[in-house]
Amino acid sequence: MTSEQTTEMWDELPDRIAETFTDQTVFITGGTGFVGKVLIEKLLRKCPKIREIVILIRNKKGKCPQERLQLIFNEPLFAKVAALRGGVDKLLCKMRIIGGDVSEPDLAISASCRQYIVDNVDIIVHAAATVRFDEALKKAIQLNVRSTKLILDLAKQSKKLKLFIHISTAYCHLHEKLLEERPYDPPADPHKVVAAAEIFDTETMENIAPKLLNNLPNSYAFTKALAEGLAVEAMKQIPVMIVRPSIEDFLRNISHNDEGATNDNFRDLAINMCLLALQEDITAVGGKSLCEYGLPTRTSVGEVTNSDKETLIYNFTSSAEVKITWTELIEIGKEIILNRVPLNGVVWYPGGSMKHSRLSHNICAILFHWIPAILIDTLLYILRFEPVLMRVHRRISKGFDVFEYYTNNQWDFQSDACQRLRVHLNAREKEDYKIDADGVDIPNYFEDCVRAARVYILKETDDTIPAAKRHMKIMRAVDLTVRYVFIGFILWILSRWALQF
Repeated sequence: MTSEQTTEMWDELPDRIAETFTDQTVFITGGTGFVGKVLIEKLLRKCPKIREIVILIRNKKGKCPQERLQLIFNEPLFAKVAALRGGVDKLLCKMRIIGGDVSEPDLAISASCRQYIVDNVDIIVHAAATVRFDEALKKAIQLNVRSTKLILDLAKQSKKLKLFIHISTAYCHLHEKLLEERPYDPPADPHKVVAAAEIFDTETMENIAPKLLNNLPNSYAFTKALAEGLAVEAMKQIPVMIVRPSIEDFLRNISHNDEGATNDNFRDLAINMCLLALQEDITAVGGKSLCEYGLPTRTSVGEVTNSDKETLIYNFTSSAEVKITWTELIEIGKEIILNRVPLNGVVWYPGGSMKHSRLSHNICAILFHWIPAILIDTLLYILRFEPVLMRVHRRISKGFDVFEYYTNNQWDFQSDACQRLRVHLNAREKEDYKIDADGVDIPNYFEDCVRAARVYILKETDDTIPAAKRHMKIMRAVDLTVRYVFIGFILWILSRWALQF
């Protein structure tokens, strides 16, 4: 069968996800963040008949919401959909900007904008959150918990609401070594915690944080668990779906490429799962059901609106399919950085490995991080340049502290609901909304990530790779020379010491 025949066959198959969004108005918070941008791009590219995307945007760094959205649509992520739809202006016609801020009381939304949401929005996706693990507790509560409460209050007033989607995380119930697709009790009363954050200042909240967090490692896990508790509580009044993607910062390592969000890797895995789950749930309350295509789905409105909470919670994780250890990940990364896609101007030859003791880690950190940083920063200071390496290594050390809890623990995730979604897909939908890891080559996947980071974050074009490879060989020679000199020096010291006896 030729590719043209395959394309014709796919075109004849229904795209039920796109059909679900026909004439729908979707309100998105966190639309300027990583997950939000990928969701918007996907909706604009795959759901051309969507009526409108309403996005909450705040002023930032002297730019108004309109300017920020214009800049976002000029990013490489939106290049493909802009070309497909006839330019950025065509995309903007599908957007409605609501000025506001999820960190402010009442979301800083005007009365007229609030009424527009109440009267017109069909679907709400709440993706706004701070994902900093070391965020001050008061700020984390305002951004992650209070904002969820305020958005849910708005959703309860919405006249046309079909579904409220809360973007949670698979790492908010860390006491559960097996995370099932069901509700869990929050670690505290979210309403009382929000009330406390309204009364006490930042310093006071930091003083009581250890008692509030109890055994949770950071404010992020604590506040996301509280926010999810609010979403579960709201299931009694409105149709709510909770999605738990695995750690969002992992997703942020998947940089945007110049073709928009593609489907041949994990780039928009969580977004695809979200859209598919949303389609399954919305058809239970109205619209074209999968049953019309001879496929099983829910038919009871009560399952969505009240009783069946478990089926409205999805763990979007790939751990059941992709098994990779930290050691394997480090070795893959070293192979890519050293031999395939080196970065420009590295100051030393990359190395490192997993350590199984803190003592070993600390010794290596002192020898290979702190001492070189002090020496180089001293040289920079003498030459009247700004010292940088000590500042960099302080940030690295802080990162080690933040992620140590996660690297030293292991969790498993039930994903039956997500697995069930795959059964419903036809060939066209499996290609357009990929929600599995079939055909993914992990080393090539991470190489693509490094290439994208090189181009779009570090602004290093591909034509500099040959020079970077030559530089890496020089750094390898320097590294070996220093190692041998250091070993020789130690042996000389030992020999001098031995001769004294």
